[in-house]
Amino acid sequence: MTDEPSLFAGTEPRAEPAPEDASGPGATGARDAALADSPLAARMRPRRLAEFVGQPKLVGEGRPLRQLIESGRVPSLIFWGPPGTGKTTLAGLLAGRMEAAFVPFSAVTDGIPRVRRVLEEAKARRAATGRGTVLFVDEIHRFNRVQQDALLPHVERGAVTLIGATTENPSFEVVGPLLSRTRIFVLDPLAPEDVAEICARALRDRERGLGATGLAIDEDALARLGTESDGDARRALNALETAADLAAADGVPAISEDHVAAALQKRFARYDKSGEEHFNLISALHKAVRGSDADAALYWLARMLDGGEDPMYLARRIVRMAAEDIGLADPGALAVTIAARDAYHFLGSPEGDLALAQAVTYLAIAPKSNAVYRAFGAAARAARETPAEPVPFHIRNAPTRLMKELGYGSGYRYDHDEEDGVAAQSYLPESLGGSRWYHPVERGWEAEARRRLDAIRHSRVRAAEAGPAEEKGAETGAETGAETTEENRSKP
Repeated sequence: MTDEPSLFAGTEPRAEPAPEDASGPGATGARDAALADSPLAARMRPRRLAEFVGQPKLVGEGRPLRQLIESGRVPSLIFWGPPGTGKTTLAGLLAGRMEAAFVPFSAVTDGIPRVRRVLEEAKARRAATGRGTVLFVDEIHRFNRVQQDALLPHVERGAVTLIGATTENPSFEVVGPLLSRTRIFVLDPLAPEDVAEICARALRDRERGLGATGLAIDEDALARLGTESDGDARRALNALETAADLAAADGVPAISEDHVAAALQKRFARYDKSGEEHFNLISALHKAVRGSDADAALYWLARMLDGGEDPMYLARRIVRMAAEDIGLADPGALAVTIAARDAYHFLGSPEGDLALAQAVTYLAIAPKSNAVYRAFGAAARAARETPAEPVPFHIRNAPTRLMKELGYGSGYRYDHDEEDGVAAQSYLPESLGGSRWYHPVERGWEAEARRRLDAIRHSRVRAAEAGPAEEKGAETGAETGAETTEENRSKP
């Protein structure tokens, strides 16, 4: 009986599943022979659960994914994790235990017509043999909304078991109805020791790995593969294969750390400028600044710049940090960040990067206060809740005789004519009288702001107890205030 290509084999017919200890796609020697010219990472893909390394939270004893694999009853699900962490391998192991046909499908190169063919074949297969079909959609986040919606009825009916794999956050990239019909399993980057173990196995394996070469590997070289592959087993195995070629060319019996370094080349930041990692890193930068950790703030800034983030985006966010988290505890912080933005705009990279670093460091060590941020939020809520509250008459502008006759500006007390420069009057709508939203902290300049506010409130109480100023002074003040207000109102 023939079927779709298996996980490990290319295009040859898929045999019926082997016994339990050799179950899953790729269990026969014929399929291994077909992989002879494949990259080491493809040849070393685990064929059974016992060979799988890493992801203990998912496949450790008693863990949820291991239970699914062992039971053979698998719902539709999505694997989310970085490259080289075992998403495709686990999908194949699940299909093998289900004794189902495993149909790999690329969301990058395949489209709806192929989906229809797969579904028709799945229906025919179940009718003829009773076997189910696992549709493995790699890079499922590349499917647009219409393509994802097309899968919904078939997943819901159980015509196929969908296993999706994605490096992007499914909550951003997968439509809600499809998410509700699948279970999400999150894969972590492999630990350095797990990567090193995978590479050591590949060197020992004479059947599929590099065992036939007789090469050994220095301990430091193996450790470097583990740490500098960033949890990506595929990258580590590709580097190991290249390092083995370099060692063979040098005619030495062991792979050295220099061979590994040459094979790994540059390490690229795991970063995307619009997806989850973008938001993770900017969140880390902001929280490091808020937490007064200058070293961590500089690290996350460097990570984002190295990952290709737009420096002007970072400049804008740094300005926001000054207003939100430093506020009036250090009024100079906002000026520093604006200057850093202008300096970067003037200098560009790499010289301008230092201006951003200076601003981030300044913010991290500055006294912190979110009092203005919280006060404005509370004031904004009050404004939304009372959108029709009239402006009190005594602080209205009165540019015309009619408005004066109607009482606009009447009773206004000109603060400059009052003792201490504070009049005993309210500047809020009557329903909000006495509201206090700004509560300065006892840090930095805001400690002085708190002292000043207390003094102003005491002066206002004294002014109320003293009564209004002379009638003439009050009238003059009202007129002066109205003129000043009108002058300001007429400015562009």
